[in-house]
Amino acid sequence: MKKYMRIQGRELAYRTGKPVGVFILNWRRVRDGVYSQEDCELYDKTEEWFKQHLPEPPFYGKDNENPQGAVTYFKTEKYDDMREKAEILMSLLDKYNVPYDIVFTDHVGRIIYEDDYQVAVVDE
Repeated sequence: MKKYMRIQGRELAYRTGKPVGVFILNWRRVRDGVYSQEDCELYDKTEEWFKQHLPEPPFYGKDNENPQGAVTYFKTEKYDDMREKAEILMSLLDKYNVPYDIVFTDHVGRIIYEDDYQVAVVDE
């Protein structure tokens, strides 16, 4: 088993130039009015669960600044703890035919943040 995984879209983030993660991929559909009201609420509730159960990397800040352009990966050894909620996020993308990829790797780049569930990395 690879040490890290990332659920990412095929759209690029304007701050990092990298594929956006599953949260931003969903959030963009909420912002753009693509999701139904019920699906917006499901996304909000699921995102809130992650905020309550996983530490938020400090570089995001209240305005999602991310000045180093870091990208986060889940630790695969802890993924079962969040699988059900992550699958909700992917099911929303599937429902609206939004393409995404699940990337498994041991080589993520230079780790600038780490907690029990995730790492944040920048290019080496």
